[in-house]
Amino acid sequence: MHSILPEEAPTGGLLGRVQYWFACVFAIGWTGVVCGGLFYQFGLWEYPCPLCVVQRMFMLLAAMGAAYIVRTALAYGTVTGRDYMMGWGLSLVAVLAGSFASWRQTMLHVLPGDKGYGSEVFGLHLYVWAWILFQASVVAIGIALAFAHSTADRSVPADGPGLPRTVGMCALGFLGLVIAVNLVAVFFEEGFHWFLPDDPTRYQFFYDVGILG
Repeated sequence: MHSILPEEAPTGGLLGRVQYWFACVFAIGWTGVVCGGLFYQFGLWEYPCPLCVVQRMFMLLAAMGAAYIVRTALAYGTVTGRDYMMGWGLSLVAVLAGSFASWRQTMLHVLPGDKGYGSEVFGLHLYVWAWILFQASVVAIGIALAFAHSTADRSVPADGPGLPRTVGMCALGFLGLVIAVNLVAVFFEEGFHWFLPDDPTRYQFFYDVGILG
């Protein structure tokens, strides 16, 4: 429950604006990272392995934590301390779990002579970049939480028409669209089976229904 109505809320000032814009950037950023994985999947025909899919799920969960803060700001014009804790707490759990998953995949290919799984970007595999981004997000969320108390219950620049509200709505829509696309992509790859193979080589769904094979 929000104890302060938007018209009664004190101005959040610079920190309030920074928190809101950071939540938007955080949600859009992680959603964009998942889009990068989808590009490699559909553009370069690289099938994600189970650990890759798990990392994507945690990326989207991290984005959903920030999206909760954005959605609260859009709906009420204020964000309470409880809202900040819930949103950033969800994101923190997600990035910590994703960090472990990406670390696990990195360790599977750490031995000399192992070429790793999938393509490289600037000399590093996608799961290594994922680990770096997850670790950076832990630090970023910690900083956001440190200042959350100072901006709680204060108005944020999203309770009226204009760029902040438009960006917030776009962030939520972008996230929802990518979640849907990712779920469909995983279903096509896994088909009517409980588990993905460690090294998938086809979209099993189309073989299960007899379209291919």
